[in-house]
Amino acid sequence: MAVLQRVPTSTAKTVTDNTPETSFFLRNEFLIRRVHSLLGIVPLGLYMVVHLTTNASFLTGTETFQRAVYLIHSPGELLPVIEWALIFAPLVFHAAIGIWISKTGRDNSQQYKFTSNRRYMLQRVTGVVALVFLFFHILHLHGWFHAEFWIDGVRALGFANFRPYNAGSTLAMAMNGYIWPTFYLIGVLSCVYHLANGLWTAGITWGLWISPAGQGRASKICVAFGAILAVISLTAWWAAVAPGDKDIAEMKKVEDRMHKVALEAGFIADMPEKQWVIESEGESNSSDAKADDSAKSDDDGGEKEAENLELSSPDGSGL
Repeated sequence: MAVLQRVPTSTAKTVTDNTPETSFFLRNEFLIRRVHSLLGIVPLGLYMVVHLTTNASFLTGTETFQRAVYLIHSPGELLPVIEWALIFAPLVFHAAIGIWISKTGRDNSQQYKFTSNRRYMLQRVTGVVALVFLFFHILHLHGWFHAEFWIDGVRALGFANFRPYNAGSTLAMAMNGYIWPTFYLIGVLSCVYHLANGLWTAGITWGLWISPAGQGRASKICVAFGAILAVISLTAWWAAVAPGDKDIAEMKKVEDRMHKVALEAGFIADMPEKQWVIESEGESNSSDAKADDSAKSDDDGGEKEAENLELSSPDGSGL
């Protein structure tokens, strides 16, 4: 007999009996749990799929990845508002309710020998791992906040390493070494499991599959989805950790060329904080600009001198 044929009713009840009945969470538990599960799928789960797929495109080339990042950052200064409204605020709510469920829940994995209970336990564990991972992932690459004083401070500590206008090169640089790649590998796979299994539990929460047969079919679909997303996430991970120093240097050349074209076409806003500029390059560009100004000044001076000479010619024919 298959072990996935029944989910005990006590699994769905994860609130301890000693929780005060006047608790806000208990009084609104039905609604809170459904909002929690819904936000885990839309927008968080949907964003995760898009995010991993976009990063996996990095393996096909610098240009493809950079174009995708340009599209994401096309809202310009409105992007932080969109991020907090559609990603960070739902993430904070989902995480807070998840912690509450985890702290007030009971582990049924020993009491009931069902695969569903093992999955429930792993859901809680991967939820904690995913929360820690996401906090440091956002800090490591983006720094959480976009205020200049904040960004300068966290960059001094080795965080906020990602530059959207040099997406591939700065991502690859941020993944140098062994610690961060290992951290990302564990964190991303934990997020994948948490989402795939969360789809299954969300279906139970919303009453989409209640019968043992329905739960069995849904389980197979969620496992297949998780396997596909795991492959995509591993592709994205490898695309970020594989490039060497020479590859990164070539990426930057391509990105700088694309940045110039995109800026002239008006496809992106002129936001220097989103570009990786090496000091020596900045000094070189400044020197080139001064040289151009000097040459232009010399040309103007030469033209004026020629005009003066022409005007002073007795026969008016010049020299």
